[in-house]
Amino acid sequence: MIQYTDELKEEVRSANDIVDVVSQYVTLKRSGRNFFGLCPFHKEKSPSFSVSADRQYFHCFGCHKGGDVFTFISEIEKISFKEALELLAERAKIELPVSENAEFNKTQYLKDKMYKINAETTIFYHERLYKPLAKIAQDYVKQRKLDNKTLKAFKIGYSGEYNELYKYLKAKGFKDEEILATGLVNKNERGEFIDRFRKRLMFPIMDVSGKVIAFGGRKLENNEKMAKYINSNENLIYSKKKNLFALNLAKQSDSKKIILVEGYMDAISLYQRGFDNVVASLGTALTEEQGRLLRKYSEQIILSYDSDGAGQEAILRALTILENQGCDARVLQMEGAKDPDEYVIKFGSGRFNLLVENAISLVEFKIKMLKNKYNLENSSDKIRFLKEITKVLSSVENRIEREIYIGKISEKYNISKEAIYAEVNKSTYNQNVNENNTLVKNIVKKKEENNVNSSIIKRENMIIYLLINHFKESYEQIVTNITVDDFKLEVNKLIFQKILESSAEDSETLLQNIANIEDSEIQSHVSEILVTDYGISSIEKCIDDVVNTYNRERLTNRKLEIIKSLENSSNLNNDIKNQLESELNNIMLELAKRK
Repeated sequence: MIQYTDELKEEVRSANDIVDVVSQYVTLKRSGRNFFGLCPFHKEKSPSFSVSADRQYFHCFGCHKGGDVFTFISEIEKISFKEALELLAERAKIELPVSENAEFNKTQYLKDKMYKINAETTIFYHERLYKPLAKIAQDYVKQRKLDNKTLKAFKIGYSGEYNELYKYLKAKGFKDEEILATGLVNKNERGEFIDRFRKRLMFPIMDVSGKVIAFGGRKLENNEKMAKYINSNENLIYSKKKNLFALNLAKQSDSKKIILVEGYMDAISLYQRGFDNVVASLGTALTEEQGRLLRKYSEQIILSYDSDGAGQEAILRALTILENQGCDARVLQMEGAKDPDEYVIKFGSGRFNLLVENAISLVEFKIKMLKNKYNLENSSDKIRFLKEITKVLSSVENRIEREIYIGKISEKYNISKEAIYAEVNKSTYNQNVNENNTLVKNIVKKKEENNVNSSIIKRENMIIYLLINHFKESYEQIVTNITVDDFKLEVNKLIFQKILESSAEDSETLLQNIANIEDSEIQSHVSEILVTDYGISSIEKCIDDVVNTYNRERLTNRKLEIIKSLENSSNLNNDIKNQLESELNNIMLELAKRK
């Protein structure tokens, strides 16, 4: 496997500002010198996730994850350091060296071939749609009222029979193992090659850049044994949880919002009728990876799922995922049609656009679902309804927003505001007590694990902060007066040792050297140090104070050792006793000077 040099890593790191990169996944707001937002790695209500533009590090004070831009991408995308570097290099348009490793080259070669096969297959399917043998597909397209412009925008096609695609690809010069890798063709027990998609309307699935990575096929024959839709299996270039249908088109839209639908036809039908900001999930419930992808291209996501029970449950899950990503997620309320495709054809794009503009929030959607669950004419059900909605309302942190909801609920369901406020306050109090208890437990646990006084930890962290941020001013004094053994916290001991071993001559080089340490514990701890405000008014005085503190402690410890020895002086001869008393006297004088 290719080994990237430290110089190349630094080039890629420098070309990817961490605030810009993180902002594609997290909504950040500046506070002082740093940026803060809700942590993408754990659930929280108040922002504890900090990003330092100065030091190019992130740190969460809640879950304690932290590091540089490589660490962030590795964690958020759940990929290796090497894959994160390659992704960021592509983002910055930095060309990486080609590996000399045969296995790596073989994989990369196969990926390239798969993209080419998918591109050729798209042409094959699309051209076939316009031929006389595709009448069943042409009739279906007319029935769904799709025009030629839409067919070409999505490169919609029609698949052949038995092994027509296989023969076409072989004629183009592709090898069997390359064709089989895409999953477009299967090999049966008799050794025959058979097309996976046969006599189906074909939808190419493209990544954000527009490269075809997979296909979806809809059945056209009235055959109950056939699945209505079949899709490509996941492979080297396709992962359904990391992609969204039509995002390559939606990202080009001038709209500041994205409409999320369930099916290919919903997205295509809306696109034809003027909604160029529509994407569809790929036959699965919305994933966190898809949520991050949506957040990257828009802050406001409108969910327009089917109106059946399953669709409503899917909405609730999707809303939660999107809100955790920092999106303004809303639900489109649709009546008179089972899905967006049927609605826009039946009522027109103007009516559908009104639904988009009047989409409701997560809170309103949850309350609507609760209303359908209870009979509000029944007193017992109304009490249960009140208790349930107060749980929902207590999760709303913005007090103005909460008051607006309380006012609406009070008026709509004839429940007094006072009753709602009383229940919300009770629920909020209980929740805060539970959170505080958990926080206290975590603090106690952390102290027990470390077994190191918090003031000592803060002092040690500040030494590393000084060395990284003020290398030239602090290095000589600190390394002359403080040793590795003086550190109590193991991770600080490791970092200090790395600093001593480093050949750095300034803060920037030192930080680069530390950033190249591929140890998650070290990276997380360094990130916490770098985003912490130590309230230093004078660097020179701070360095002097730290050095003096360690010297005082060293003298104090030696003083105690001598006193203990003198208390057991029966084993000492007079010369040693006199030497110890003299040393003790000098230490006492030195300590008096240092007070």
